[in-house]
Amino acid sequence: MTAVIEDSPYKQQIPDVGWWAGNFRLTNLSGKLLGAHVAHSALILLWAGGMTLFELSRFNPNVPMYEQGLIILPHLATLGLGVGAGGQVISTYPYFVVSVLHLIPSVILAAGGIYHSLLGPEVLEDNPTWAGFFGYDWKDKDKMTTILGIHLTLLGLGALALVAKAVFWGGLFDPWAAGGGDVRVINHPTLNPFRIFGYLFGAWGPEGMAAVDNLEDVVGGHIWVGLMLIGGGIFHILTKPFAWARRILIYSGEAYLSYSIGAVAYMGFLAAYFASVNNTVYPEVFYGPVRAIETSAGIVSARGWLVTFHFVLALIFLLGHIWHALRARAIAGGFDLKNGDMVQPPRVDRQTSNQVSAVNSSDLTLKFLRYLPIYRPGISSLWRGLEVGMAHGYWLVGPFATLGSLGLLRNFNVGSLVGLLAAGSLILILTIGFSLYGTNSYEKQQEIYSRPVSVATVPKVPQNINTVAEWSQFTEGFLIGGIGGAIFAYLLLTSVTLFGAIAINSI
Repeated sequence: MTAVIEDSPYKQQIPDVGWWAGNFRLTNLSGKLLGAHVAHSALILLWAGGMTLFELSRFNPNVPMYEQGLIILPHLATLGLGVGAGGQVISTYPYFVVSVLHLIPSVILAAGGIYHSLLGPEVLEDNPTWAGFFGYDWKDKDKMTTILGIHLTLLGLGALALVAKAVFWGGLFDPWAAGGGDVRVINHPTLNPFRIFGYLFGAWGPEGMAAVDNLEDVVGGHIWVGLMLIGGGIFHILTKPFAWARRILIYSGEAYLSYSIGAVAYMGFLAAYFASVNNTVYPEVFYGPVRAIETSAGIVSARGWLVTFHFVLALIFLLGHIWHALRARAIAGGFDLKNGDMVQPPRVDRQTSNQVSAVNSSDLTLKFLRYLPIYRPGISSLWRGLEVGMAHGYWLVGPFATLGSLGLLRNFNVGSLVGLLAAGSLILILTIGFSLYGTNSYEKQQEIYSRPVSVATVPKVPQNINTVAEWSQFTEGFLIGGIGGAIFAYLLLTSVTLFGAIAINSI
């Protein structure tokens, strides 16, 4: 996707970053970015349709869905497609129809993505024409609000589509129906706002929204959410941002990315929690036992995969949100990420800044800092990265494991595994950040900016690491050491019982 812009006449508008930045290179090329979005939609539809066919080809009706490693079919069965009393699959034809309805539009969208990527205009002008409707300027607050309104309206229509399926198009699978559950039409969805919004305040159970135990409330909640989304969408389309929003929010491509993935992270955590404890929207007959990742036979259930992946991916998205939000704020504040300095050098009062104190300049403090891996002289960049990475990887597992054991996954006994996955994900993100920092700081630095003279209260990082090659070795060492430290901590946590038994036997 990004290779087609190398000879673009808008070269000056393309961020000077590598291929790893992906669609970030298309930030200011609205035509190309539209092509990327359309192509991504095609890939999503292709995956959904293809995965449905794949699962259908290996589906065994004599084995519970949650024991077959299925992803798509349990969701389709929950919608009342192809199942009957007790959750038994009575027809696989609806699943085939669903797969085809995804595969055919994926081809059409793929053609649109290719057109906009290779043949269409690179920049869509923002004007009253049909094509101009898709043009934009990131700093145009009014147009961004309109785009937000359109997205909210589409989300509202999606919520109402589920309502239509429940009320008019065959109904949904109700696990609480007589006989172990059955498909039924929801004729009287709950519209009482006190009942619906009471879930937000824990009025019907400590699980909050996840306490819902009947489909009438589920469908009624979708009606309220759909109407609010459509109302909010129309409001944003017709209005302009308020003064406080113009003052507080950052209006740039990277800021919008941070807002979006922050919202995705929140929904990922919510979905993971909801799927782990709720048996109405995620029936046990399709997803496996609630509050458990494995079945009694030791097989990871569909619920287990659903909860784990939502939690881990939500964590990664949350870290990405923080990363991009900080970058957007820094750029808006005048920070030049390429040079590592302010575009307008700050005024430094030498009498009040970086002063010597008994803590930051004592011999004990300086000696301690000097022998930290990042400052210690006489070691290679790779070894330096290994030491730093091992320390971070080892200590990061504990907090994540503890939170996993006490919070969302407290009943799954997988706190240590969650700690390992979360720490590994964070180490990977930090490694990418280190790589970006090294590329921006050392590869194209042509000028040396004079900095204010101040008291040296900490050791300096050795000069031999301040090159692209050496920094790359440091980054590689950090990744290897970080993953290794996390695995070592995980092995220790999972061996506590063994160590205890050894200690008892030795007494």
